[in-house]
Amino acid sequence: QAQLVESGGGLVQPGGSLRLACAASGSIFSISAMGWYRQAPRKGRELVALIGSGGSPNYGDSVKGRFTISRDNAKNTVYLQMNSLKPEDTAVYYCYARFFIGGRWDDYWGQGTQVTVSS
Repeated sequence: QAQLVESGGGLVQPGGSLRLACAASGSIFSISAMGWYRQAPRKGRELVALIGSGGSPNYGDSVKGRFTISRDNAKNTVYLQMNSLKPEDTAVYYCYARFFIGGRWDDYWGQGTQVTVSS
């Protein structure tokens, strides 16, 4: 009924930048929060950033001041600008969204995009 498609991952040197994008499609009546989580090898999934429908962001402590989340409601797309990347940012980044579909709210996840920070 709905899906999230991520783009923009890849390999970057420490100190570099990347921009991730995630587009939602399907029979979506409404979207509340959208954002990003990440999972590094042998670690649990952690919050990177979330943004509400009104535009208020919430960041994980490890990315504050370096990453910026934004959202284009007209395109049902969320972006993550990642600056000053560190090797510890290496992870699979998953897009997340909460949709109102079929009369109820549900959580949806993208397939994940790999971000590797290495020299």
